[in-house]
Amino acid sequence: MEKHPINDLMAVTMEKMREMVDANAIVGQPITTPDGVTLIPVSRMSFGFGSGGGDYNTKYTAGKDASFAGGSGAGVDIAPIAFLVVKDGFVRVLPVAVPPASTLDRVIDMAPDIMDKVDKFIHRNQEKTQE
Repeated sequence: MEKHPINDLMAVTMEKMREMVDANAIVGQPITTPDGVTLIPVSRMSFGFGSGGGDYNTKYTAGKDASFAGGSGAGVDIAPIAFLVVKDGFVRVLPVAVPPASTLDRVIDMAPDIMDKVDKFIHRNQEKTQE
């Protein structure tokens, strides 16, 4: 039985993924500063791929003209999460803060402060009206 074209499509996609996904992308090359501090970047990596296709002949055989259509796609996301800081034999983890993704996230982060300010404002106005 002959190998189906989808096998080649998936093999090429996986090979390209192997080229993109490298351990050096997760734990980066050390950077040494002139004062002797070594910084090692650490990242988070997510990846995925999909592949599919279809035959347009009802009987696929090697000797006949077969119409095959297929496609594949892959994606990689690399996000820095921290630096390892090495100085005088001590290692510290310096996290990289991720900013809020949207306005709603910012509002949720600010909600406790806003509630405190509103509460103080109401109490101040109540005290003024009592006087």
